[in-house]
Amino acid sequence: MPHVTFIHGILNKPPKEELLRMWKSALASASSPFDLDAAGVSCDMVYWADVLYETPDPITMHESAAPEEQALEFAPEGEFRIPASRATTAEERAWLAAFRQRLGVEEDGNLTLGDEGFDAVNGTMAHELERIPLPWPIKKTFMEAFLRDVHHYLFNEEFSPRSGVTYRVQAEIRKRFVKALEVGKQKSGPHIVVSHSMGTVIAYDCLKRVPNCPSVDHFITLGSPLGIDEVQDRLHPEWTRDDGFPSDRLKGNWMNFFDPFDVVSRLDPYLASDYRNHGVPVIEDTKQRNNGRTPHDIGGYMRGEHVCGAIQALLE
Repeated sequence: MPHVTFIHGILNKPPKEELLRMWKSALASASSPFDLDAAGVSCDMVYWADVLYETPDPITMHESAAPEEQALEFAPEGEFRIPASRATTAEERAWLAAFRQRLGVEEDGNLTLGDEGFDAVNGTMAHELERIPLPWPIKKTFMEAFLRDVHHYLFNEEFSPRSGVTYRVQAEIRKRFVKALEVGKQKSGPHIVVSHSMGTVIAYDCLKRVPNCPSVDHFITLGSPLGIDEVQDRLHPEWTRDDGFPSDRLKGNWMNFFDPFDVVSRLDPYLASDYRNHGVPVIEDTKQRNNGRTPHDIGGYMRGEHVCGAIQALLE
């Protein structure tokens, strides 16, 4: 039986079962619908929101399945700011400073200003967010949550999302991903991983850098921040531009999709030149325009002709 392992991205999420239903529903409502159940395809969701968030978000619609739903990807709640004092090494402090500059937000939460003194610096995430019609405090909170989620994973932060529970973030999420791939390995195949946002970093990290991670047949990345220099810096030494492709654990294709206005992937959406296979670019980078209020929304990706068609083709 063919099998799909999904892995979600940044920010809080609905409960696992509801999130999986939403992703499947988005595929089933695509322009060329693909019903996984009807096609005899099994699937599972690598769920890790509970590692960083206290309780699931029952009303979240940033994983919206229907086009008419108003996605709220950029409305996270809570305090996510990482004080510089939390950094324990000079390397970590330098990384935080560089990533904040990349996002366009200073440590105090204010914009990194451009030459005119009121616009965000061109080429930062804050500048890209200016085109989205939401209040700046919501956009700022989104960027802080993005920084927090990425940092805590890449630095394996010790974190307590609720009373009585403490995780080493990277170690816990890696364990869940590897466990899910062990389940997929038992299927007759093909087995593909479909990842979104920060989930693309987690999936790549495991496929490239975790020795006991099972192999998969194909890998799909949607709205990925893997092109960002600061993310790549934390994937050394296993990652290099000339040998970044996870060939030991990826048997087939890596297909990367991005919306040109997706603020997470837009900083560097093309991955082929950064993750070569023995010096040869092999990743298929594909631009797809997503419908919806926020181009980073998973629903827009899954309903899109290119993504839905690729999933169907790779499962044949």
